[in-house]
Parts: sequence; C-alpha cells; structure tokens
Amino acid sequence: MDPNYADKTWKVLEDAIREIHNQNASGLSFEELYRNAYNMVLHKYGDRLYNGVAQALTRQLQTIAGRVEAAQGESFLKELKARWDDHIKSTQMIRDILMYMDRTYVTQQHKTPVFQLGLDLWRDHVVHNATIQQRMLATLNDLISRERAGEVIERSLLRATTQMLVDLGPAVYEADFERPFLAGAADFYAKEAQAFVASCDCPQYLRKAERRLGEEVDRVKHYLDASTEAKITRVVENELIREQMRALVDMEGSGLVAMLEGDKYEDLGRMYGLLKRVEGGPGLMRQVMCDHVKESGRQLVMDPERQKDPIGWVSRLLEERDKFEALVARGLADDKTFRNALNQAFEHFINLNPRSPEYISLFIDDRLRKGLKGASDADVEAVLDKTMALFRYLQEKDVFEKYYKQHLAKRLLGGRTVSDDAERGMLVKLKTECGYQFTSKLESMFTDIKTSRDTLDDFRQRLTEKSADLGLDLTVQVLTTGSWPTQSNAKEYYLAAHSGRRLTWQLNMGNVDLRAQFGSRKHELTVSTYNAVILLLFNSADSPPTFHS
Repeated sequence: MDPNYADKTWKVLEDAIREIHNQNASGLSFEELYRNAYNMVLHKYGDRLYNGVAQALTRQLQTIAGRVEAAQGESFLKELKARWDDHIKSTQMIRDILMYMDRTYVTQQHKTPVFQLGLDLWRDHVVHNATIQQRMLATLNDLISRERAGEVIERSLLRATTQMLVDLGPAVYEADFERPFLAGAADFYAKEAQAFVASCDCPQYLRKAERRLGEEVDRVKHYLDASTEAKITRVVENELIREQMRALVDMEGSGLVAMLEGDKYEDLGRMYGLLKRVEGGPGLMRQVMCDHVKESGRQLVMDPERQKDPIGWVSRLLEERDKFEALVARGLADDKTFRNALNQAFEHFINLNPRSPEYISLFIDDRLRKGLKGASDADVEAVLDKTMALFRYLQEKDVFEKYYKQHLAKRLLGGRTVSDDAERGMLVKLKTECGYQFTSKLESMFTDIKTSRDTLDDFRQRLTEKSADLGLDLTVQVLTTGSWPTQSNAKEYYLAAHSGRRLTWQLNMGNVDLRAQFGSRKHELTVSTYNAVILLLFNSADSPPTFHS
C-alpha cells in the first residue's frame, strides 16, 4: 500500500467537507467519497478519519461563529438561523459519506456519531461563543418584551432560534434560554402586578391577569418548547395571582365582598377560576365569603325592626339564601366546598336568635293557611322546600316542634289550611328530615281530625233519626290527650259511645262565627270560643258586667 495513502485519502475527504460547508456540493461524487471513507476505516485509519472530521468541522464552525458575531441588530438572528440551517444540511451530507464509519468504528470505539458530533461542535463553538450567547439571549428577551408591550414581532425567528436550542439538547435549551427567560418573566410580572394593583379595580386586574396567562400559553405554542408552558404558567400564576390574592380579595369597593353583594357572577367566576390555580386561593375566598355571610346574616336576624314581622324576617332569610345559592352555582362552579361553607355560615347566624324556631314555624303556618297570592300549589311547595333548608340549620329542633304543634293545632281545628295535601306533604318533609319519632304526635293530630269527622257525622245521623235539633250548627273535635295542647269537660253522648275514655274541652283552640249588628251596619266575625262567650254577653247588656274583688 502507498505509505501516503491515509494522507492522500484524507486530503480528498477534507476538501470535500470544506466544499460541502461552502455550499459547493453539487460537483462532488458522493459515491467516490463514501468509498474513500470506507477504505480508510477498512485499513484501520478510523482514528485518523474521525479526528480529522472533528478538526475540520471545528475550523469551519469557528469561521461561521465569526460571521454570526459580526451581524448586528435584527440581522443577528437571521444570520444565526441561516448558518444553522446550512450547518444541518452540511452535517447530514457528511454523515452520509461517513455512514460506514458510524456503523463500525464509532460503535466499537464508543465515539459520538457524526451527526451528533456536528451538533455538539455547533453548541461549543457557536452557541457557547461568549459574545453570541450573550447577544442571542438579550435579543430573544428583547423581542419577547416588545411583544408583551403590544408590538408585532417576527415570531418565526424566535421559533427557529429556540428550536435550534432544543435540537442541541434539552439541557442546552433549559440552561441557555429557559431559565433566564423564566427569571426575567418573574421580574416582569412582579413589577406589573404592583402597577395593576395600584391602577385597577379587582375585576380589571383579574381580566388583565387572565389575558396575560393566555398570552404566555399562546407564546409557548408559537415559538417556545411545549415543556415551557407549565413553567411559565406557574411563574405568571405566582406573581399575578398568588402574591396578590389577599389584596385582590380584600380590595375595597370591588373585591370579593363587593362581588357577592352586587351579584357579579362573571367577575366572581373569573376570580374563582384564577385563584383556584394557586395554593390557598379557594380557601381564602371561602373564608372571606363565610365571614361576610355570617356578619350580614347576624345583622339580619338580630335586627329589632325585622323581628317585629316574623313572616318578613323568614322571607328575607330565604331571599338571602337564594342569593348565595345562585352565587355558588353560577359564579363558583357549584363548588361543594363553597356550598358547605355557606351552610355553615347560615347555621351559625340563624341560631344566634333564640326565636328562630318560632319564626320559621310561623312562616310555615302562614303559607299553609294563606298560600301565596296568585301562586299555584307547586309554587307553595317550592317555598316550603326552601323553608326546610332553614329548618335544617336549627340546632333546637324540639323548640320548633313545640311551636309547629301549636300552629298545626290551630290550623286543623279552625279548618284554616290551604289543603290537606299541603299539610301532609309538610309532614312527610319533617319525617324525612328528622325521623318518625319527631312527627308521631303530629300524625296523631291528623288521625284525631279524621276520627272526629267520622264521629260528628255519626252524631248528626243519630240526631236526625231522633228528630232532635240542637238549635245551632255545632262542630266538635275529639283530641287525643298528649298529642295536642289540652284542657277539659265531659259530654254524655261521647262518653256513652266510648266508655272508659276521658273527654276534655280545648276551648282555646276553638272558633265561632258570629253575626253582629253595630247600629245600622252588620258584620260577620270569626273569633275564638273565649272571645265568643264574652261578645255574647252584649246580647243582654249594653256594657260588660262589673267584677268586684
């Protein structure tokens, strides 16, 4: 073999590598070049070939680095991109010529494959050139800052540059661009957050923060690596949301309380959506909402003027609950944790007023006696369902039971109820909520009314059979002692028909219809039994009797 074989063959390959880098590859015979490289490896000149390629590429890249370094302004990135594109094409051609070396020598000697060698050398001699590295990062950050300020930039240049860094390896992208980019973004958004807080109300701030988050995600999609999205999102969330969430929630006149008071569903939903992204955000909102509901509820239930009208008092509570239920459903994505906080707040302030059980019973009594003006049975049912929500908050349900029993007794004995179905429906609600034991005596009251009707029908039938006439329209209700509020007097008919029982009169529960004439005007009065006895005295005297002690 020619003793100068290796030198001559390498000279041919070296010249070809130079021509390829100078974009003059069209006149080369790639088949001949491949055969020369093949023969060098075959004749044990693999070291000479591999090291020669590395040195040749290094010289070429040092020249390229000088050309890139000389570029100024916006042409800097364009020059970097052009030279990178040329280098990739050249390295691919060189890899094809040295394919046999890659398969044998490189594998056996655990060397870096030719194409990766070309990337590594570009990294070392171009990207990590001190001047190029500093200018590249400064140019990228400047373009991004200008875009954040609203300018239109050439995104393709940024995309090409960041993609080059990614192609050189994730570690290169992270160290040479991503870390400084994230640090700069944190500084930018920390300053912007301060400026926003000083110049915007809460809804305006939230809209700006939401827009910034969207812009950064869009920026990643267009010219950054996908792995950066989660990282830059965390930076924006931390600086614009987490660091400012207390100031935003407490912002006077436009913060969370103002949103709650003004039914600002959209603003509330935006605050919830943003604060949900950071640790502690939803918890802060829940606490502020809970405190607000407790305080506004305390003022409502303890207001002396409102307590003069128990029906209005409960109606206002229902309105308040409807309001906050809608806020949770429409503004807080029906979040169960907020609903639970709302229930806890209502339970707290409703039980501050010891008369709450009585007022709620009075409200139910009013609805079951009068219904709702112009409303259907379904509307009444819906109101009673909402009232049951207030009932659930009561801690002293036994107090409610006492009042409810009194009110129910008056409705049943006076025949003043919207309908039996409504009464029994309410009973079912109470039984579902509290169990059979709670409603057993109430159900017994209904049974007594039915039994009394049947007994009265039988009594009238017997009077008819005996051709007897009492001279008045008499209705008697027979009640079970223990199930009703009680008092008493015996009557012959009932005791004869039901031996062994004890009959007592509950006169305070009765009512009488009276016709009265005052001068020329006639009236029909519905009064209690006691009132009727007193009024009847005026039939035989012009003034009530005088009592002497």
